[in-house]
Amino acid sequence: MAYDVWPGVPFPLGAQWDGRGTNFSLFSANAERVELCLFDEEDRETRVELTERTAFNWHGYLAGVGPGQRYGYRVSGPYAPEQGHRFNPAKLLIDPYAKAIEGPIRFERGNVLPYVPD
Repeated sequence: MAYDVWPGVPFPLGAQWDGRGTNFSLFSANAERVELCLFDEEDRETRVELTERTAFNWHGYLAGVGPGQRYGYRVSGPYAPEQGHRFNPAKLLIDPYAKAIEGPIRFERGNVLPYVPD
């Protein structure tokens, strides 16, 4: 499914529904790209790039998206552990401002390492 992304607003952080759609806003001072990942009932992922950035908040508004929508983020940026940066867009991130988390835990998909351990 394709979504039209409007600029939205940087505040408040998190997902904010207004009765017609949802504004998504995520803080990251060092991200180079942020993708909002929406999941349907069959667990299929649709990625929507958030291109608006204000005061280190990446944001966008999606009309027609409302309560109950499952989502996460994939964030790209530098991988420099010595500087505290561990960006990896292969990892799905939970919204740190989420009000609820839903769904089963799939531990086999939860490898936190950016590589396959020997």
